Amino acid sequence: MRIQFTISLYFFMILILISCQNTTKETVPAEPIVQNFGMIPDFNDSLSVTLQLDQFEDFEALIERTEAIACNDSLPKITLKHQNEITNVYLRNPCWKKYACILIKQKNSIEIHNDTIHKLDEHFYPLDSLTNVLRRDLENNGKIPHLCDSPEKLLIYVSYDENGIEKLPNILHLLTKAYKDISGKTDLKIWLHNRISISEMPPPPPEPEEIELMEEED
Repeated sequence: MRIQFTISLYFFMILILISCQNTTKETVPAEPIVQNFGMIPDFNDSLSVTLQLDQFEDFEALIERTEAIACNDSLPKITLKHQNEITNVYLRNPCWKKYACILIKQKNSIEIHNDTIHKLDEHFYPLDSLTNVLRRDLENNGKIPHLCDSPEKLLIYVSYDENGIEKLPNILHLLTKAYKDISGKTDLKIWLHNRISISEMPPPPPEPEEIELMEEED
């Protein structure tokens, strides 16, 4: 009888030990995977400023804040959380107060406006073509003249007319995933862009003949 009691007690203790181990495994969360896209080499991350998207009324306000951060020699970033991944997207918007003009060849850029992909202002692609459009530019290396010269020069413009704050996390998630899958790198350059439509552009200056006519009338 005493032997049976000892065996039962021993068996009971094993069950408790196994139960504690299972509880420990369930309660300890897995470490999240952190990825940084667009980080400038040797940049001190303590100088970066996280943009809280829910604090902005619209996309234009977000752009203004992004450029203000750049003018303070800091790097604006947006943090995305998806399942067990944390993705920091560092934006490369310049401080326009420091530059009169920045020349970038159109072929070295891709624009995503209102979730439609634009290439050279004449080719338009749906969002589900993002991987193919990116791959074509990233792997071109100057072979086709109207595509990107090299992966290091590729710049992605992102702009929205409406609901940009709500849609931005999704496009950033798609961009970072596609870029990493294609290149295996995280040196993605993204600018938040305020696109000027053709209807909003100022009218062209009058032709010389029109100027002469106007002068005569005066």
